[in-house]
Amino acid sequence: MTTTIERRTGAPATTAAARPRQRVPLTAYLFVLPAVIFLAATVLYPLVYNIDLSFRDVGLKEIVSGGGTWVGLDNYREELGKDEFRSALAISMVYTVLSVGVSFACGLALAVFLNRRFPGRNLMRSLLLIAWVLPTVVSANVWRWMLDGSYGLFNTVLGALGLLEQEVFWLVEPVTALVAVIAATVWSTAPFAMILLLAGLQSIPKTVYEAARIDGAGAWHRFSRITVPMLRPVSLTVLLLLFVTTFKTFDTIYLMTRGGPGDATTILPIHAYLEAFQFFRFGEGAAATTVMLLIPLALSLFYFRSLRREEAA
Repeated sequence: MTTTIERRTGAPATTAAARPRQRVPLTAYLFVLPAVIFLAATVLYPLVYNIDLSFRDVGLKEIVSGGGTWVGLDNYREELGKDEFRSALAISMVYTVLSVGVSFACGLALAVFLNRRFPGRNLMRSLLLIAWVLPTVVSANVWRWMLDGSYGLFNTVLGALGLLEQEVFWLVEPVTALVAVIAATVWSTAPFAMILLLAGLQSIPKTVYEAARIDGAGAWHRFSRITVPMLRPVSLTVLLLLFVTTFKTFDTIYLMTRGGPGDATTILPIHAYLEAFQFFRFGEGAAATTVMLLIPLALSLFYFRSLRREEAA
């Protein structure tokens, strides 16, 4: 029986298995080699070194001279048994979940708003992205200045509106300090969520909305029955990226509160930093960062497994 290709061209069709495999030239690997070396030097080697460090008793002397006694899982047992570690882990989860939830909600609201046509839409998109592209050092110091109790912008505005009778030191109280670092994180990550969600919204066919409008569906029904389900793959990706980015946040909180007041904003990265560079317990600090790595990794594996199930269904 002749195939379609045989009938059209008169030549016998070749299957994929019978086709000769094309060899990749050596120059193609040479072009990729600098990127591979860079990633190995900046990502792979520090990761392997940190994991090896977490199984050793390493102090300042061992860091300078090299080596370290192998202690197995003792560093992990020591860290997991500390109240400071459990407190940092709990604060990290609260900080991450609240920051991711608010960032996603704000990003979705902005994406839905900017998905409409109105004058100045492109300019507004650009202005909103400034918060995301601004260096963390700049944004954290700006927030610290705005929340200063003596001359901060928040106290000045609230006082001028008659809503504040005395100075409030926002970064000194435990609750307000945690809320402040969450607000600063949301301010810098919500534009990132907005861009990805906006791209997902623009990929939804307009004909689906037009058909729903003709059937008499209101704005809320179109959003809940069309937008949310069709945006689900993009939403899951955005939530995963936000979680991974926020969970490992260090610079924003350290610049604003340095983990204080007390340990109110001491999240896991700051706890690991203090263990290593303040108390010189490098092995235990490495164990804390390894645990910090495992949580987003487990979430990522769960995400990809769920995504594969959806594709197979």
